[in-house]
Amino acid sequence: MAITSVGEDAHRVDALLDLGRTERLADGVARLGPSRPDSMMWACTSGSFVFGRDGARRQADAVSAASGVPASSTSIAFVDALRHLDIHRVSVAASYPEDVAAHFVAFLSGGGVNVVSIGSHGIITAAEVGRLEQAEVLAMVRAADHPDAEAVLVPDTAMHTMSFIDRLESAVGKPVLTANQVTVWKGLQLIGPVPALPGMGRLFGAQL
Repeated sequence: MAITSVGEDAHRVDALLDLGRTERLADGVARLGPSRPDSMMWACTSGSFVFGRDGARRQADAVSAASGVPASSTSIAFVDALRHLDIHRVSVAASYPEDVAAHFVAFLSGGGVNVVSIGSHGIITAAEVGRLEQAEVLAMVRAADHPDAEAVLVPDTAMHTMSFIDRLESAVGKPVLTANQVTVWKGLQLIGPVPALPGMGRLFGAQL
């Protein structure tokens, strides 16, 4: 893993466009090169979806070209994971301010996903998101859920969710896709069949 440079830790569109710019990604690729990975993921949701679907694809293509291996990003992984599960209607539990969350909704909509409800929590920095307790994340997911949603999405790689995805799914009775979960899934899918992994939610149990 390589942590790319950050100009300003802020969930603002201008800061996120700077976060995802080509030079920062190229530096990350260069630092990962010696480890000889089989695939690469730009593991940032907001730093990819603010560029739109075409921009996010250009990011992934640039990473792939520079590294010589298949590449994708967290935002693209969300859409691909939903297609894998044949899910079309979702709720979103977003840590972001409303204007940033709206970019994620637009990104999903462009991929054929219908967002039926969204909870936007106005958290400005990734550092603050990383300090959320498990109970707070559970509350966010429950509050964002909607009867018409087939799944709930949690789009922030700074949010710690990997250790309790099954608990999140039990809380709402449906799949919950989180940023780090779909990032790992897509990175594996780029190189072959994804293994079933206990505790990682229905995404890692759905061998379709």
